[in-house]
Amino acid sequence: MAAAALKGQLNTLLSSMFSEGLVDEQFQQLRMLQEDGAPGFVAEVVTLFCDDADRIIAEIANLLEQPVVDFDKVDGSVHQLKGSSASVGAQKVKLSCMQFRQFYEAKSKDGCLMALSVVRNAFYEMRSNFQTMLQLEQQIQAYDP
Repeated sequence: MAAAALKGQLNTLLSSMFSEGLVDEQFQQLRMLQEDGAPGFVAEVVTLFCDDADRIIAEIANLLEQPVVDFDKVDGSVHQLKGSSASVGAQKVKLSCMQFRQFYEAKSKDGCLMALSVVRNAFYEMRSNFQTMLQLEQQIQAYDP
């Protein structure tokens, strides 16, 4: 497939990520940093975000499986994930973390489990889109070294 067609697919993907509220202006800022001569910057940041988010979500799940939930630790982990999401512009994940707050402040284990499911689904959707974006960028780079 020609580089132009791949670039078109990438632009369509990016447009849909913005229109669906998956990403915000912070993500655009990251992409602009790469365009200013830092090849691989976005891939590195996105990969680190995905690895960290995966780890943090597993930590939250583990905390919520305990017989006595330490809601302060849940708060810390959700806050960390929210910050990480905000820094890469993963808006939908960030917003789902913000909604999580009401449940750990109320010390509702059931509410936290439900909120974790929402956060996890938002993250999986974000990760899938990021992976597709990175694959398209790699294919484009193969045409345009």
